[in-house]
Amino acid sequence: MKNKKDAASKNIIKKISLNNKDSGEEKIRIKKDLPLKEILKRAPPCMCEACNNGCKFGSGALVVNEQLKLNDLKNIAKHLKISEEDLKKNYLEEIERFNTKIFRPKLLRKRNAEGKELPFGRCIFYDDKNGCKIHEVKPVECKISMGCKEYSEQLSQWFMLNFFVNSKDPESIRQFNAYLKAGGKTLADGKLSDIIPDKKLLAKILDYEILS
Repeated sequence: MKNKKDAASKNIIKKISLNNKDSGEEKIRIKKDLPLKEILKRAPPCMCEACNNGCKFGSGALVVNEQLKLNDLKNIAKHLKISEEDLKKNYLEEIERFNTKIFRPKLLRKRNAEGKELPFGRCIFYDDKNGCKIHEVKPVECKISMGCKEYSEQLSQWFMLNFFVNSKDPESIRQFNAYLKAGGKTLADGKLSDIIPDKKLLAKILDYEILS
């Protein structure tokens, strides 16, 4: 009887393993230079609890990039039938990371017992009943965020490397270096040497010999 149970358990484990391989998830490794269209294939629309949870505590950054023909600002304003300036004023807030400033949907922050505003909060475009109110045109960072995938952290790192870390801005590189030294995570091909391959140039940037 014990042998039969052991054999059955092994078969179940084998099936689970095969299913995981078929899904392709365990093979997925996100690379820094992967095009956005390929990233989106790895981040299909999902309304599960794990994915919705992020909207309750934050929001995703908008991308405006002429080279990539991306303009979240324009698309969201058009969807809401308001001007881009009204969108910025009433619905967005500016954030800065690695010396790069980007807009994101405002967070509806609560206050703690001392009356101080919490650093996190619900996205202004999200509610429990209807979900995302701008789902069709939501920001690029929101589109690629997948709370239910084992590679979700890699997706966030891909966005960070492509839209926050600026290889042409020495201060951005220095701040990214400080982030890595503090234990911050990045993709396997997202190290400083990958972003600035020229060792002498990188050394000058980090030593403040190149300021801008």
